[in-house]
Amino acid sequence: MKTDQKLNMTMLCDFYELTMANGYFESGYADRITYFDAFFRSVPDKGGFAIAAGLEQLIDYIEDLHFTEEDIEYLRSRKLFSEKFLEYLRDFRFTGDIWAIPEGTPVFPREPMVTVRARAIEAQLIETFTLLTINHQSLIATKANRIVRAAKGKAVMEFGSRRAQGSAAAIDGARAAYIAGCVGTACTISDQLYKTPALGTMAHAWVQMFDSEYEAFKTYCKLYPTNAVLLVDTYNTLKSGIPNAIRVFDEVLKPQGITKCGIRLDSGDIAYLTREARKMLDAAGWETCTITVSNSLDEYLIRDLWIQDAKIDAFGVGERLITAKSEPVFGGVYKLVAVEDDNGKVIPKIKISENVGKITTPHFKKIYRLIGRDTHKAIADYLCVYDETVDDTGTLEIFDPEATWKRKEVYDFEARELLVPIYQGGKLVYQRPSINEIKAYCKEQVDTLWDEYKRFENPQTYKVDLSQKLYDIKQELLHENGSKLE
Repeated sequence: MKTDQKLNMTMLCDFYELTMANGYFESGYADRITYFDAFFRSVPDKGGFAIAAGLEQLIDYIEDLHFTEEDIEYLRSRKLFSEKFLEYLRDFRFTGDIWAIPEGTPVFPREPMVTVRARAIEAQLIETFTLLTINHQSLIATKANRIVRAAKGKAVMEFGSRRAQGSAAAIDGARAAYIAGCVGTACTISDQLYKTPALGTMAHAWVQMFDSEYEAFKTYCKLYPTNAVLLVDTYNTLKSGIPNAIRVFDEVLKPQGITKCGIRLDSGDIAYLTREARKMLDAAGWETCTITVSNSLDEYLIRDLWIQDAKIDAFGVGERLITAKSEPVFGGVYKLVAVEDDNGKVIPKIKISENVGKITTPHFKKIYRLIGRDTHKAIADYLCVYDETVDDTGTLEIFDPEATWKRKEVYDFEARELLVPIYQGGKLVYQRPSINEIKAYCKEQVDTLWDEYKRFENPQTYKVDLSQKLYDIKQELLHENGSKLE
């Protein structure tokens, strides 16, 4: 490929999507209307909820969906595809409907994050990229939100670009982390593309480059007096780094009336060093000097630092955030849930497995989030068939679909529909929010969850219930098809 040639992301698909598409075309199923759900089965890190992200990139992908002559020629060279199908691809565009849960929304297992209604070929061909972008960014946003919550209101910066699994993971991961609550990123191009503020100061190499630590600090403060955050652990944090930082702050910043400055620690006993650093800085009259820490942090280490009475104003979190190192797979799947017959009637479809966790919830569905009017907290999510509505002026009985005897009457609640239209008839109808609007929305929505769902270990399981109609349809399909497992 030429170095200046732009990748066509339409070809970022599993090869079987193309062979199935050709098969649909040759078998007369090309125009059959289908419904697919993208959902996940379990929350990473055994958490209480995940954060939806990646919709923006899915929209960009759909907007540019096409096959080039080079793509078609490549497919022809594989000698698997009919010429009529290849000709069909020449004018291929997405003409269907898409609904999705907005980015920044807390989401739960087994509820559709994206629903696609489209001709069979169109719905099948977008599977890989839909899962790729939703899986990756939701994974990073979920991890970042855990870390942000562990920081207890202190700033968290995403510092992981150099450890990310590829350039796209670094760029889009920084975006997802910002949505979930990080204040910025070390990834400059992400700021350029997505307006996620680029942040950073110096590396140990800067300090080593000069003849002395003092000279390195002084030069930096002269160059960047309004952004003076000094890395103080290159040689000896307490005997050299912090004393030299204080000396330079006194000599360079104080005469200019600048009180905003900081130090960063990247090694050693972080809790102990921050406590000692705070004493030294305060004693020298630099109570306004902030302390930032980094070095392979995650939500558990941050929580332990607070237990040890660490004195920290900001965190730089890298590899364990940008790779979601503790559980680096989101596990989202894309499954057929319904088709339309020749009369436009929606026919539910189900996938059955001996592994109960892989049995799908059939049909074209809606999701309502039930919010208490008095508490403004989420009570449960309610999945129902597309033609059902929830009347939130009265009471609603909900039940556990795994233990149907567990029933509850919900009252004084607001029913908020979660899936919103993104595409209708192939046209984008969604008003894309800004990155800062998504970030603010995410914080607001996480605040609707009770604390028991936010625990890092053994969180309470949030209720995702089925309507009686949807439950009955699922049970009917299970009984009709169950004999096929025997």
